[in-house]
Amino acid sequence: MMKAIVYTSNAGSTAEYAQLLSREILLPYYDLDAAKKKLKPGDEIIYFGWILASEIKGYKEAQKRYKVSAVCAVGMGETGSQIDEVRKKNHVPESVPVFTLQGQFDLTKLKGLYKIMMSMMVKTAGKALSEKVDRTPEEDVMLEMMQHGGNH
Repeated sequence: MMKAIVYTSNAGSTAEYAQLLSREILLPYYDLDAAKKKLKPGDEIIYFGWILASEIKGYKEAQKRYKVSAVCAVGMGETGSQIDEVRKKNHVPESVPVFTLQGQFDLTKLKGLYKIMMSMMVKTAGKALSEKVDRTPEEDVMLEMMQHGGNH
């Protein structure tokens, strides 16, 4: 029986998505640290984590401790994109559904090393995207988020 939604969030989007699903399906939601105090090892959960370079932050720790029945990964990419790449990079079993969701991007909400890394990414990838002549609509959204922040 599903016990909870567990999440790891950095800029807030993942926490918001976890809270939204919690309200819809009437399951409690906890960040990964709080879950360790509230849930037992082996409890069945839905895991939400944010994406950095296709890695779902916190997933490895969550799957070692709990029975993860579904994974929702939140990143800058369009909702529904990168599923195969995210599944492979994180070794999510084929039997576990993976969903990708587009979140917000706001450099001011990032902390530490992640802020430095994303600042560099915005400079390099943002420049390349801005100079690209035949951008797709998805690339236009990505460029807009990089240049001005945004919540999708």
